[in-house]
Amino acid sequence: MSAITVSFKLFQSLFIDGYMTITNYPGEPFPLGATWKGNGVNFALYADKATKVEVCLFKTPNDEIEYAKVDMIERTHQIWHVFIPDLKPGQLYGFRVDGPYEPENGQRFNANKLLIDPYAKAIAGPIEWHDSLFGYELGSPDEDLSFSKTDSAPYLPKSVVVDPAFDWEGDKQLKIPYTDTVIYEAHVRGFTKLNPDIPEHMRGSYAAIGHPSTIKYLKDLGITTLELMPVHHFLADRHLKEKGLTNYWGYNTIGYFAPEVLYCCNGIAGEQVTEFKNMVKELHKAGIEVILDVVYNHTAEGNQMGPTISFRGVDNESYYRLVDDNKRFYMDYTGTGNTLNANLPGVLRLIMDSLRYWITEMHVDGFRFDLAATLARELHEVNRLSAFFDIIHQDPIISQVKLIAEPWDIGEGGYQVGKFPAGWGEWNGKYRDCIRDYWRGADSQLAEFAERFTGSSDLYRDEFRRPTASINFITAHDGFTLNDLVSYNDKHNEANGEENNDGESHNRSWNCGAEGETEDEAINQLRERQKRNFLTTLFLSQGVPMLVAGDEISRTQQGNNNAYCQDNEISWLNWEKADKDLLAFTQKLIHLRHKHPAFGRRRWFRGAPVKEGGLDDIAWFLPSGEQMNDEHWNHDFAKSLAVFMNGKALRWRNAKGEQIIDDNFYVIFNAHDQPLDYKLPANEYAKDWIVALDTSKDFVEDADKYTAEQTIKVDGRSIILLHHPLIHT
Repeated sequence: MSAITVSFKLFQSLFIDGYMTITNYPGEPFPLGATWKGNGVNFALYADKATKVEVCLFKTPNDEIEYAKVDMIERTHQIWHVFIPDLKPGQLYGFRVDGPYEPENGQRFNANKLLIDPYAKAIAGPIEWHDSLFGYELGSPDEDLSFSKTDSAPYLPKSVVVDPAFDWEGDKQLKIPYTDTVIYEAHVRGFTKLNPDIPEHMRGSYAAIGHPSTIKYLKDLGITTLELMPVHHFLADRHLKEKGLTNYWGYNTIGYFAPEVLYCCNGIAGEQVTEFKNMVKELHKAGIEVILDVVYNHTAEGNQMGPTISFRGVDNESYYRLVDDNKRFYMDYTGTGNTLNANLPGVLRLIMDSLRYWITEMHVDGFRFDLAATLARELHEVNRLSAFFDIIHQDPIISQVKLIAEPWDIGEGGYQVGKFPAGWGEWNGKYRDCIRDYWRGADSQLAEFAERFTGSSDLYRDEFRRPTASINFITAHDGFTLNDLVSYNDKHNEANGEENNDGESHNRSWNCGAEGETEDEAINQLRERQKRNFLTTLFLSQGVPMLVAGDEISRTQQGNNNAYCQDNEISWLNWEKADKDLLAFTQKLIHLRHKHPAFGRRRWFRGAPVKEGGLDDIAWFLPSGEQMNDEHWNHDFAKSLAVFMNGKALRWRNAKGEQIIDDNFYVIFNAHDQPLDYKLPANEYAKDWIVALDTSKDFVEDADKYTAEQTIKVDGRSIILLHHPLIHT
């Protein structure tokens, strides 16, 4: 036999139908996804109704066709699995899943479409939009009922096998009590993109967030907990890319285990995992927690006209909520086209496995759940005792981290503020609305302002929750920035390309007399005062304060209140134009809160004497110095009130069992446009008072002093905080 013949026979043994044959073994059904075992990789995929599953191997992210396909013939219940020896971390792969293509019955299998592993730990690059990514023929008169035979592999980003090894140097979750927590909501890219103190190649990345200059800034500001907007791998919508825009915010997840690759400056083949871990480790060393904004309510595949890139092709009916009487269509409680079905066991497992992965492997400290009411929907109605919350409550890992809900979705009955289970914090939309109304001068009763300032007991107390259930905020990523809240009456979203029809129209904002930027000094001074009023109210309120990145330096989005698609100067923090005076004010304000436990109580105010014959733990006063009665609370025209907080009535002990006390405080709020004279309370409350801050001027410490029953002038639209020292006597 000639050498040529031998070579040809060897070639035949290595390749079948054009693909290299790969030695493989049955493997194991768990864990799901691709797991490197040291001597090879185990692949496991949940696909209940599939008839055939193949794992496809690639050499580079740009490969247009796989070099090998392995038929995953082993199946344990609904999980297909195979072990392939000698594969190593960095291996690129995807799945092809076959089965019925019957959209009207909820089944959309199409083996011509390469699929991202739902459990991929890394994804090698962003998507390259192409018609082949759709399971049907675009332009067909049958729309999504048609069937596409075009291979999508050249355009789909490949999944990556990762090495989980990492030197954490003993790192662990920080478990900062809610009473000591100050949350800072930030976008990885937008927060660091223009920071001149960070090397240019690192800006906009996880490495930039973990950079010493970023950490110093957060520490100086007084931040304990960094809440990152979505970092799960997401897709930029095709229609946005075609308009020269993108999905900047990232609420369009396709990979629930994979860090977004665009936020990595070191590579795309697993380096994003290491870079993210390094970021968390450095933040933890500085005592700063990391919370992730997570989107388990929907995926990036959209409605029936969307692409087939992962879940839809793996097993559409086992992941999504479909319309009962026509499974071609999707239930949409999110406004994005689809809703993940958290009632199905496979989806529940996916969510729980993802959460545990980010806690145990990535060391994050908690989660903020986007449109969390969607996860509580068992059928159509929201049920806070749904399986999702039951599983969270009993899980020994997930239940121990910070869990924060955005307690609404767009469906009927979706506004669920105050109705989440014990152990959950909630973005308190009622706090935001009330405080905005108060300072813009809208008709609102003082009783609600008092409720929000003291922790919203009307929302949380009856469920045996604490004041820390309320995550207080004035602004968030969605809506006006703080600067724009006092500079615009109307949204200005023309840059989004939707003729200013997108975004909220009722913003409870007030431009202080001119729309947008102005050279009118009186208006600018009023705006600065209003910003200080909002920040002061936020950080003196009971509950957990959340500050949005850039509000402390007067960041503007030029009136855009829906900058979800603006990856540019509209969204990025402009450090060169930072308002240093407001930054200094905010720093001192946050550190004042940290210093005084009176502003972060663990228990509710009782409004009753500490002991018989003693002072109330809280009391409310009129300008005359008299305590308010029931009639005063119901005046919707009233714009001013004062509150006394008793530093001896905190009613909790420290870790050593010692009773905690603080200074007495007296806070005067005046939302009138004119000054008011306030008579301080009688001698029994305090003999003397020291001004700690006055928002009509600037932050001051241990400045002007007053005695009991003396009159103090409070400027229009301002706050004065006075304290009577107890802890130093």
